[in-house]
Amino acid sequence: GCGNSALSHDLHELGYTDVTSIDFSPACIAAMRARYARCPGLRWAVMDIRALAFPDASFDVVLEKGTLDVLMVEETDPWHVSPQAAAAMRRVLAEVSRVLRPGGCFISITFAQPHFRKPHYAQEAFGWSLRHAA
Repeated sequence: GCGNSALSHDLHELGYTDVTSIDFSPACIAAMRARYARCPGLRWAVMDIRALAFPDASFDVVLEKGTLDVLMVEETDPWHVSPQAAAAMRRVLAEVSRVLRPGGCFISITFAQPHFRKPHYAQEAFGWSLRHAA
């Protein structure tokens, strides 16, 4: 869910020259491709975060910034998430887990409090160790 954020370009400028960004909006991806055409290490793809088209174990790092927040936007009680939102979160995180290489790192930048996200991230099936930084 890269949207029109400059994060991918900023990472490129910091020396991360192999960055793949996705969004479900074809118009958004077309605009980002055009905006950053001069950066060949930046790749753009139209994709649904619940069904990533990447092979298993294909990324060292998966970074999301606010994309998972969208899955929870209609939730009225963060202590009791609806079964639909919990299932959507599980599906996305399973995809993240699938595309990460062994020893890979998932970085989630969110507005949510850590105690609301930890139950989603700490599922045994993912085998992730968690660290929180403010």
